[in-house]
Amino acid sequence: MRIGLLALAPISLALATIAHAKTPVVGQLAPDFKAKTIDGKVVTLADLRGQVVLINFWATWCVPCKHELPLIDGYYRATKDHGFTVLAVTTEDSLQMYQLAPLAKVLSFPLVKSFHGPYEPLTGVPTNYIIGRDGVLRYAKSGAFSLDDLNALMVPLLNERAPSTN
Repeated sequence: MRIGLLALAPISLALATIAHAKTPVVGQLAPDFKAKTIDGKVVTLADLRGQVVLINFWATWCVPCKHELPLIDGYYRATKDHGFTVLAVTTEDSLQMYQLAPLAKVLSFPLVKSFHGPYEPLTGVPTNYIIGRDGVLRYAKSGAFSLDDLNALMVPLLNERAPSTN
């Protein structure tokens, strides 16, 4: 019996860690995450301090996602020099990463190979999270963006000053 309990200890610890992971709440500091891009780069929220960050959950089979991804790409191309970062996270039921390589080559932001953190699709895909330069979660919602949506959300955030690094 003692061996069985010891074997369960790592599982219990893992479940406790997941249960205590901070759920993202709009208006509060965004929980940290760790993303590994298709090209092998590891990115955390701390690495992106001072940037406006869009985390986009999408799927290859999702029709609204297929329309939204090029819109986000164009928006990113136009605003990336103003401190905008996009991380596109494909769902597990999408194509394999090697099959997404051609798409990754035409997008101007990275596709994420693995993502660890309390962020996930809410009621479906696409789901978008926007984190301000100050590290506060400003937006979390399922549904595809229109250009008007992006402008209404992003222009004020991109116009905010980055917090001082002192």
